Amino acid sequence: MPDVVITLNRSDIGAAIDEALDAIALEPLVAGKRVAIKPNETWASEEDKAGITQPDTLRAVLRNVKRFGPRELIVTGGSGAAETDDVFRVSGLMDVVQEIGATFVDHNRPPFISVDLAYAPGRDVKGPQRAIMVNPRVLEYDTLIVLSQLKLHETATVTLALKNVAMSYPAADYYGHPRSTQKHDNRFFDDMHSFIAAMARRFPIDLAITVGHPAMIATGPLGGHAVETGIVIASTDALAADVVGARLLGFKLQAVRHLWEASRLGIGEADEERMRFPRLSLRDAIEAFTLVAYGERLTFEHE
Repeated sequence: MPDVVITLNRSDIGAAIDEALDAIALEPLVAGKRVAIKPNETWASEEDKAGITQPDTLRAVLRNVKRFGPRELIVTGGSGAAETDDVFRVSGLMDVVQEIGATFVDHNRPPFISVDLAYAPGRDVKGPQRAIMVNPRVLEYDTLIVLSQLKLHETATVTLALKNVAMSYPAADYYGHPRSTQKHDNRFFDDMHSFIAAMARRFPIDLAITVGHPAMIATGPLGGHAVETGIVIASTDALAADVVGARLLGFKLQAVRHLWEASRLGIGEADEERMRFPRLSLRDAIEAFTLVAYGERLTFEHE
């Protein structure tokens, strides 16, 4: 029965992150280990930075992790819609990486190696994408912490921890990118949901932190309506964290097929009744989220 820690602070997201991570056993995940933080860095410009992890969010997470003495502290990124280092620079994320003394890794860049994927039972065992090319650094992390935005997604329904890794780890310099001169075929989008679930199995997440600072509703991952919720969701069970994030956005498990398929793979807990909420309850979190997102305190329950 995993803990899913939900906290809320609309005026200080760092305080909300501190409170959430105080309820997580960070030391065994971090001490003496090579720890990678994977933010959301899909795309940003000087005018629009609403779709990615914010600098104060990354700073708070890095600060909490660093106090437990990791052997190496890495911020790993791989934008699919822009140059990763440009997104980090424009957004201010690179300033935070340098301030904290972390190592920046752009896993879009070579060298690349091929990694096989396995899919859900009952489906084509090879799935839509049989293998992917990745930077080998992503295989070297002892602990993977995925730092996501709470957002809708026009194709994947939601973009939370599982989606954050699945669509970033495939090397964009190999598959096609503004910098690359070659574009190799891929089938990521033939069945994106199965692909995300298979990636979650191959690249397990040790800690998922999802932040609604800001959250994005109406559409996503870009171009939606950004709203400051101050909500933080944290769990060492990434599937449970994603199920809770999806619930805040109005979706149950079977409405987000990659979460349903991940549950069939046994990646984590998908039943809300089998989760513990040591801080904010799920009902209270839904009410807080809907109040600021829609101007009405909803519960998503039939009463």
